[in-house]
Amino acid sequence: MKDLQEILAIAREVGWGAADILRSYYHGTAKDSNLEVQYKQNEPVTVADVAVSQYILQKLQATLGNEDFTYISEETYQSVSNIPEPSTPWVWIIDPLDGTRDFIEKTGDYAVHIALVKERRPVLAVVAVPEAEKLYYAIQGGGAFVETRDRSIPIQVSSGKRVEDLTLVVSRSHRNQRLDYLLQHLPCQNQKGVGSVGCKIATIVEQQAEIYISLSGKSAPKDWDIAAPELILTEAGGKFTHFDGTPLQYNTGDINQWGGLLASNGEYHEVLCKEAERILAQFESS
Repeated sequence: MKDLQEILAIAREVGWGAADILRSYYHGTAKDSNLEVQYKQNEPVTVADVAVSQYILQKLQATLGNEDFTYISEETYQSVSNIPEPSTPWVWIIDPLDGTRDFIEKTGDYAVHIALVKERRPVLAVVAVPEAEKLYYAIQGGGAFVETRDRSIPIQVSSGKRVEDLTLVVSRSHRNQRLDYLLQHLPCQNQKGVGSVGCKIATIVEQQAEIYISLSGKSAPKDWDIAAPELILTEAGGKFTHFDGTPLQYNTGDINQWGGLLASNGEYHEVLCKEAERILAQFESS
């Protein structure tokens, strides 16, 4: 198997290629740029999702093969019941278009997520944000970086703010009563609306915000929504855990990330996790 730096170089190249394809659909220059929207489990899917999924899988499999790696993409995923346990500890977890609603509504907040998970944890990640023309990447233990077409620089989360001055990135669409109640009662009240988990985490590593909270209800974010952004945040000095402080696990046989998840610049992480649990308990008993 190639070493992780070589694999990362391949994944970055694929990330840029995927970003170019998405931009061509987004700006209407693709050959079949009619964005016909279908719904799969209440989530929108477009021809762009499918085209980019095929592109990423084809490129990675052509270069890296199927012997050492299993590949899971949102667009090709079948329910677990008919998927055997991967024969390899190395699994690619891919979201070809994170933020499809934002893509359709033309907010610009959409991203490509490519993560390599070993056993249950991400070891390599790429998040491309096409409209910003930026690509974020990380290898476990190697720090996080952002690159534009011509250069690459290390990135670090913000530090030194008071807890009241922190900014939360919040969804425009995935909202419910419990989440709204929680957000209203946190010690920090600055909010910034951003679509796509990849774009939310990019906002935190770009020091424009410090916190993101995910609360599952009837549905939950999936492995491919979180795996790549998580590694980029943690390698940039942040934290991303369940409210009880336990690390996220991927490729467990259940692709849903249930419960309360908190991503932050790390400074008040434990305090905010405990506070979130307290506020939700209050909500449940009210």
